[in-house]
Amino acid sequence: MGEETKHPIIIGITGNIGSGKSTVAALLRARGYPVIDLDALAARARENKKEELKRLFPEAFPGGELDRRALAREVFADPEKLRALEAVVHPEVRRLLQEELTRVQAPIVFLEIPLLFEKGWEAHLDATLLVAAPLEERLRRVMERSGLSREEVLARERAQMPEEEKRKRATWTLENRGGLAELEAALEKVLRELRGRFGLS
Repeated sequence: MGEETKHPIIIGITGNIGSGKSTVAALLRARGYPVIDLDALAARARENKKEELKRLFPEAFPGGELDRRALAREVFADPEKLRALEAVVHPEVRRLLQEELTRVQAPIVFLEIPLLFEKGWEAHLDATLLVAAPLEERLRRVMERSGLSREEVLARERAQMPEEEKRKRATWTLENRGGLAELEAALEKVLRELRGRFGLS
């Protein structure tokens, strides 16, 4: 088998809501690393499975189009409905991900996965990177950017594994408590360790 057929090293990026995952993903892209956003794949999966989701969650489709906020309110308030949503969407996300991975030419690819540990994704990854930040800071960020209420953000937070548990499981933890310069410096340190761990120059 030629070198070009070698599977890339897959690193999962995660963090609880508002931690700064997308900022870290943008910094990685700026450094030339491919990053696949599983939220974007999930949006494509929901569109692909729209008719099935309409039958399951008719109230989340006013006028025939998905209202993501209405769907989120419905499923985050009812674990059974959340499981039903995931049973439809997750297999399609995995299919789309495999398509994306076949196109990656780089030696390392990062996957941005909000519920990485909650859904057992670490079993399919070579290593994991947790982006961590204090709860109040995370709540403020999400409320400012999304217009969600504090209670709506907290409902999403409660649907996630506590950050402290994720710290125990992650290969690396990036502390996102200061400014961008501090975050970039911490990321560079992780990238050096990552390249060393996998024998990459």
